[in-house]
Amino acid sequence: MLQTERLLLRLPGADCTALYERFYTDAEASRFYGGPKSPAEAWARLAFDRGVWELQGFGVWVLERRADAALLGVCGFWQGRGWPRELTWWLLPEARGLGLALEASRAAIAHAREVWAWPEVETYCADDNLAARGLIERLGGVKVRRQNFPDGQTRDVFLLSV
Repeated sequence: MLQTERLLLRLPGADCTALYERFYTDAEASRFYGGPKSPAEAWARLAFDRGVWELQGFGVWVLERRADAALLGVCGFWQGRGWPRELTWWLLPEARGLGLALEASRAAIAHAREVWAWPEVETYCADDNLAARGLIERLGGVKVRRQNFPDGQTRDVFLLSV
């Protein structure tokens, strides 16, 4: 578990089912994350996010607001088979624009460097995901390459300096 000023970052669990369902069944909220998905597909994503911790030793944390224990989204690391490892995040619509993704991302990056001794942290996003690109800029992201991905898309890859 990680802690920031406003957040606890903890492993996803069964108590996160409603969070995942709210996010992934919302077509607009999840459009850059493969959504919308059915409730069953949202649950499968939750199971995946929990399971990769066991298989890979890293994954995403669920963001829990310390003030009231509300579940707001996820932040951490993702690496599907054949994909590069990336810092990733998503938030429920009402949690956006409050600096929470930046706060959580900084904690995740610090953990990756200080605890796991990763020499670098990268991220990528769809070209038209302007919100993600804005966060990447605030994290000091520098474009290091343009890469073809297993889904047939080409994306910019950024090295994060924060």
